[in-house]
Amino acid sequence: MDFPLDKIHAFDFDGTLTERDTLLEFIRFNRGNKGLLLCLLRFLPFLVGMKLGICRNWKVKQMVFSYCFKGMSLADFDERCRQFADGSWGILRPKGIAKIKEVLAKGERAVVISASIDNWVKPFFRDIEGVMVVGTTVETKDGLLTGRFLTKNCFGAEKVNRLLELFPKRTDYWLTAYGDSRGDFNLLDFANEGYYRPFE
Repeated sequence: MDFPLDKIHAFDFDGTLTERDTLLEFIRFNRGNKGLLLCLLRFLPFLVGMKLGICRNWKVKQMVFSYCFKGMSLADFDERCRQFADGSWGILRPKGIAKIKEVLAKGERAVVISASIDNWVKPFFRDIEGVMVVGTTVETKDGLLTGRFLTKNCFGAEKVNRLLELFPKRTDYWLTAYGDSRGDFNLLDFANEGYYRPFE
């Protein structure tokens, strides 16, 4: 007798479930428009190099994150993440959130898998029971942010790796993925069904 496969839906966050990149928005939230502009100007050559494929995505992202948040206490950082989510509901795409709720209502799994820091992604879903969030994890020492990442940047092939850590028996589930950028192509290709920019 054949049993139905479990159904897992993997959602990218930035650009797929949101209208804008949340790293830049989080920096703006903490440092203001002027602080964000100064940060972008400081790292402009590296950001251009990243877009051109010359500089590695994770390295540039870690440099920017370190510049903005190194030395901040984890408790203060988490509180700012919660405040950021509370004041930023408007950046979420309603169709994407509706899809997550639809998936959960059917008894299927919803995983938000993002290159963004999981500390500020998770609060966006705290009122939707059952959503799993997988993101880039920050390193701390003595309760302070070191400015480095504890995990690999959850981008590209790493999204597939992190999903397989959660659900290693690939033949046991039907995977549907949703993404909007080159950072999601590996995940979209890996899925049984892949949807590119479905909620715009």
